[in-house]
Amino acid sequence: MEIILSNAGKRFNREWIFRNFTYTFQQGKSYAITGPNGSGKSTLLQTIAGAIAPSEGTVAYDKESKTETENAYQYISIAAPYLEVIEEMTATEFLEFHASFKPLLQTVTIEQILEIIGLQAATGKQIRFYSSGMKQRIKLAQAVFSDVPVVLLDEPCTNLDASGYALYHQLIDHYCSNKLIIVSSNDINEYDFCKERISILDFK
Repeated sequence: MEIILSNAGKRFNREWIFRNFTYTFQQGKSYAITGPNGSGKSTLLQTIAGAIAPSEGTVAYDKESKTETENAYQYISIAAPYLEVIEEMTATEFLEFHASFKPLLQTVTIEQILEIIGLQAATGKQIRFYSSGMKQRIKLAQAVFSDVPVVLLDEPCTNLDASGYALYHQLIDHYCSNKLIIVSSNDINEYDFCKERISILDFK
């Protein structure tokens, strides 16, 4: 799987968030999009995901030499602070619901996933009663354990403590080695494993 941006740019009103962004993201590699708060990292990530259309240029998705622009969502999972979970569901119900339209990895069960992320004792509790850190663990789980070639992570350790950071790196190491990973962050501890690093400030 490749994601190819050619002279892509995005503006809101008269302000350009980024311009002239040309880059090819390749499966099996990890990338970091860096920059200060408010610099447009999340906007670029959402453009890569196909959630936001570029104001200029193109975003293309190539899987096995076939362009799949309209169906790109099938190959992408994302975890971000602005994406909400369904708080009326339990963690088990939420992952089952998620798996109904985006299959999870066949190597682990939902019960095992909840044990891996440390929520086995809270499986019968509605997510609305979870702490912010517990909710973030669920967000990471639905992204990492989706059976897709691309994982997009926007500030993935938001609300996590030290054990949460350790869990995050464990999930990346054990379940994402063959995936295309793009992390949007200004926290080196969230993207220290990324071999490729892109500063959003270079595309202003």
